[in-house]
Amino acid sequence: MTRIDDTPPAWDERTQLTTFLDYARDTARAKCDGVSEENARKALLPSSPLMTMSGVINHLRWVEHYWFDAVFLGKEDLGPWTEEDPDREMRTAVDFPLTQLLDEYAGQSTRHRELVAGNSLDKQAQRAIRNGLHVDLRWILLHLTEETARHNGHLDILREMLDGKTGC
Repeated sequence: MTRIDDTPPAWDERTQLTTFLDYARDTARAKCDGVSEENARKALLPSSPLMTMSGVINHLRWVEHYWFDAVFLGKEDLGPWTEEDPDREMRTAVDFPLTQLLDEYAGQSTRHRELVAGNSLDKQAQRAIRNGLHVDLRWILLHLTEETARHNGHLDILREMLDGKTGC
């Protein structure tokens, strides 16, 4: 995993945005290194019974799909969630091997990296967000970096509770 704490200030905006998102993605995957399938499915937080390592990775995968494919490109939202079960991606994650979820997340990240490389940061999303605004690609990159980093904190807690491992 590439460290970003010594990022050259001369890098252009796109490189900085994509480097931080890639770092957050890589961190999420690194936190899962060596986790058993059994542990990946364990929910340890009483207030969040769906919060498993598998669930977080699957959530990150589907959140990226939503923001890049459904919102930015305007494609159909293929996410597993429904109005009746808005957290379904976290609930169903335990039905899949963690390695599969990580592979799907990595493959999707590669496709999204190519999408970002081929579009202006100022390009507006095809679909409006909840408040009716059409955000630009820059906003989506920033939002996904924040979302992924926040969930890395959840992965930190879960991993330490599961087997005592800290850091990545």
